[in-house]
Amino acid sequence: MPIEITMPALSPTMEEGNLAKWLVKEGDQVSAGDVIAEIETDKATMEVEAVDEGTVAKIHVPEGTEGVKVNAVIAVLAEEGEDVSAAASSDVAANAEPVTAETPATQDPEPESIAAPPTPTPATTPTPEKGDRIFASPLARRIAQQNDVDLGTIQGSGPHGRIVKADVEGISGGSVGASAQTSAQPAASQQAPAATAEAMPDDQILAFYKEEEYELLPHDSMRKIIASRLTESTQTIPSYFLSMDCELDAMLALRKQINSAAPVGEDEKPAYKVSVNDFIIKAMALALKDVPMANASWTSSSRLLHKHSDVGVAVAIPDGLITPIIRQAETKTLSVISNEMKDLAKRARDKKLAPHEFQGGSTAVSNLGMFGVSNFTSIINPPHASIISIGAGEQKAVVKDGALSMATIMTVTFAFDHRVIDGALGAQLAGAFKNYIEKPMGMLV
Repeated sequence: MPIEITMPALSPTMEEGNLAKWLVKEGDQVSAGDVIAEIETDKATMEVEAVDEGTVAKIHVPEGTEGVKVNAVIAVLAEEGEDVSAAASSDVAANAEPVTAETPATQDPEPESIAAPPTPTPATTPTPEKGDRIFASPLARRIAQQNDVDLGTIQGSGPHGRIVKADVEGISGGSVGASAQTSAQPAASQQAPAATAEAMPDDQILAFYKEEEYELLPHDSMRKIIASRLTESTQTIPSYFLSMDCELDAMLALRKQINSAAPVGEDEKPAYKVSVNDFIIKAMALALKDVPMANASWTSSSRLLHKHSDVGVAVAIPDGLITPIIRQAETKTLSVISNEMKDLAKRARDKKLAPHEFQGGSTAVSNLGMFGVSNFTSIINPPHASIISIGAGEQKAVVKDGALSMATIMTVTFAFDHRVIDGALGAQLAGAFKNYIEKPMGMLV
């Protein structure tokens, strides 16, 4: 019997991906564990392994195709001893409609949110006989199956009469889509909120500008995910902000000592070079250890108290950002954090991180000080309940023991999820962080 190869869900929140490259071709023999394709998600490019063995009978989604939905059939294998040509033309293969790079696999050609969904019309053609092929998208089939809708009674509104999601929703009273899509996702998935009714339609926005005065840059997967996650955060998290000024002089002096003591290898390069950001990561990790009630995430039924400080660090990459995570940062030395962060940042820019290296965590650090930014606020990235924004260290006049002197001052701003971290608790965490920054020897013991 032909074996379906489907677009895998490479993370709990993945809904679609780009099929970047096939590493096999039709007629090739594959075994379980063989790498057969490369899939691009919004954050990384990952290899896909075969879970069955057989002969590649049909490739339905060509490499270079964008927006391939999770669980869409991308290829078909013929089992050992099975006729390859028969497998390629089987019902399994037939239902996986071929796509081109210009028409992403399984993507319903439905209207944008600026237009009302088409009103499905009752079928005017006879109900197909048993065995006749019904053209429908995988999502429409899944919704129909979950809601006991007979696809044979629906006249599709998609290209060439294809049945799409809106057609099935209309038959089922208009409420099928949301529940079906939610149930089809993993339990840990964070769904993007629906577009608000107040959002200005695209055509109205474009009407303000002359066509020759702009160019359109289509949203890639990363930009779409960033937009949906930030919208989710601002719509669901009641955030508040606390700012503190931290003196850096003691930390800068210690950093200089640590780096000057670094052993030099055969390549004449030091074994490590600790940055200010490495101190910040360590200070935040230890502060969370000292204030464990702030090291938490919100769920609908309980607060999730983390046993370790897994600190995400925002890394800018071309036209986007990603937040790799230093796991159990409270247990690691500054030199280990420094080398680990350099490796994660490099692979983040190359889109080579594995999902577990940027998903989860308990807090995050965003540092724009190197750009000369004095202070700013960041948006919390759920499931985190906090994020710290780091401004530039600047020479300022301060009063110490009644006398005026100079000090290097860094403004830090905390954003907290008030459902998890109340004001006094947030202030306690901020104070613990400030103490480690201004008395950095405490990070070495």
